[in-house]
Amino acid sequence: MQKLRMGIIGVGGIATQRHIPAYQSLQDQVELTAVHDVNNERARQVAEEFSIPHVVDDYHDLFEHVDAVTICTPNKFHAEISIAALEAGVHVMCEKPMAMTAEEGTAMLEAAKKNDRLLSIAYHYRYTPEARLAKEVVTNGEIGDPLVTRVQALRRRKVPGWGVFTNKELQGGGSLIDFGCHLLDLSLWLLDNPKPVEVIGKTYDRLSKVPGQVNDWGPFDHEKFDVDDHVTAYITFENGMSMQFETSWAANIKEDNTSLSISGVDGGLDVYPFELYQAKYGAVWDSKVKVPEEETDPGVLQAKNFIESCNGDARLVVEPEQALKVTELMEAIYLSSETGSSIKLT
Repeated sequence: MQKLRMGIIGVGGIATQRHIPAYQSLQDQVELTAVHDVNNERARQVAEEFSIPHVVDDYHDLFEHVDAVTICTPNKFHAEISIAALEAGVHVMCEKPMAMTAEEGTAMLEAAKKNDRLLSIAYHYRYTPEARLAKEVVTNGEIGDPLVTRVQALRRRKVPGWGVFTNKELQGGGSLIDFGCHLLDLSLWLLDNPKPVEVIGKTYDRLSKVPGQVNDWGPFDHEKFDVDDHVTAYITFENGMSMQFETSWAANIKEDNTSLSISGVDGGLDVYPFELYQAKYGAVWDSKVKVPEEETDPGVLQAKNFIESCNGDARLVVEPEQALKVTELMEAIYLSSETGSSIKLT
């Protein structure tokens, strides 16, 4: 079988620490053939480090060397580059979030359909072993109809002080669009992508604008900080389900907390760590499981699924329509906070 030729656009930490190593671990299926970055010198360093043959100054010139591309740029450029690649007949794996706005995400989806190319978004939490087990449990009806979902993606004093994470023009948002989006996507996937009908959201940025921050993830300029560092939301769905959602980079809490729990009619579960709660045989049951340890990490599973889907041997785990729903919800949360009112979704 001919190897899939993969290109990388944007060679920051997410590319060099996750995507490139993942593809290199699958060398029997894929070969890295070209890279581009606005910092050409850095692109050449990465190409040399990972033995990638082509470095291009203009990302459009990369498309002739590849069958697929992985986009790891700031969020502002996701839509532009994805659409250009799809128009050139190239499959696209785009880092999360899908786009800055739902309008941009819709344009990406339309370009993928128009050109019969694959478009996937790197929501890699779906590939964690706990998430895959939870998906199987929910799908097999172990908790019955889900009713209430609780999501917390919270970090204590960990604003990413590097790169452009705190730049609204380039990123579109902060803790919600960078961190919370993962758990928002995961929860919707576990719930079988229900249709949201109303969103109430509130965003905060006060903490990170205070001088003299104590921050575990490097210094940042509090005067230039213009994104959210804490977000809460309440989401209701067409089928009657509801979700309590919270995310933060910098919460004044005891410790970091990444949690997702679902309460259903017949039972409930926590994803991290995985536990199942049921009432049966006249007793209340708490089931703790030992999730099998696997050599393959979520980044590799994500890369493998994308490669095999491009070759027609698998179906995308993260479909673009699903990723677009996440972007629509985040946009509604921001809009609700700006207007001070709930947002009805059609």
